[in-house]
Amino acid sequence: MTLTHVRVMLEYFHPWTNAAGLYVASRQGWYRDAGLDVELTVFDSLRGDTLEHLVRGEVHLGVFPTNRLLVRSAAGQPVTGVASINHRGMETIQSVVGRGIERPRDLAGKRLALNPTPRGVAMVRHLVAADGGDPDAVELVDSGYRELSVDDIADGVVDATFGGYWAWDALFAQLPGEQRIVWPVDEIGAPPYHSYLLGTGPALTDPGLLRTFLEVTARGYRSATDDPAGTLEVMDRVIPYFPRGILARSLELIAPTWWHGDTWGSIREELMTPYTSWLAGNGILPADFDWRQAIAADAAGVGALPR
Repeated sequence: MTLTHVRVMLEYFHPWTNAAGLYVASRQGWYRDAGLDVELTVFDSLRGDTLEHLVRGEVHLGVFPTNRLLVRSAAGQPVTGVASINHRGMETIQSVVGRGIERPRDLAGKRLALNPTPRGVAMVRHLVAADGGDPDAVELVDSGYRELSVDDIADGVVDATFGGYWAWDALFAQLPGEQRIVWPVDEIGAPPYHSYLLGTGPALTDPGLLRTFLEVTARGYRSATDDPAGTLEVMDRVIPYFPRGILARSLELIAPTWWHGDTWGSIREELMTPYTSWLAGNGILPADFDWRQAIAADAAGVGALPR
């Protein structure tokens, strides 16, 4: 059987548990059984993020943040969301006990580290204001691409951080849990949104191939959810340098975000509409932008699969 090569680019600097379903499907041979030779890769950050690689036609599919897709679509770039990966936001605000930070409004007058993208700055300001605080009083510290941790906060580098994921970065801290403050943004006032979507660029033009890929990928995520022990064995082959305990906890936390009921992959209006409105209200998208122009018309997800 002749296999069709499909290159899929992940969303981060290295694989992590959010890609578990893709790796399980690959390891089990399910892509190959469906006639696909799937290559999973990560982006070269010196040449741009996943969407940059997609736009240039260097990969067939990619995983990326929802907001970045919408911005590129508004600019007329040929990228399209075809499935959701997560049904929750991943980011957090983190601090440590004893800094006088007990709720988001207490960040006023404090040093908060983040990568100061327009969207990141807008989110911090929104969260502080939503709690009745003064967003202008927050001292923003540019940490660039480096994610500072609660251990850095404990060392006095800053007072708080924005951006680390509750299902990943936050798990690596050495500081004891009772000394840490971790607030998932969707629990403190952020609009609902899909953290990551899967999408295509100009290199993928065969709708039948895409449909097959999504069906097999949904099977992979179902298995990754239902068989965590087997999934961890697969992840050991991909990222063996991370402690097994952290991988297990991350998988436990993130697996529920892959599903809306029993459906994998659905891109939901109730998450897309408020997030798009929020981005437009903060000047990140044009006021008249319709998110549907960035999403495949049939991106309703893959239905319930046998357990």
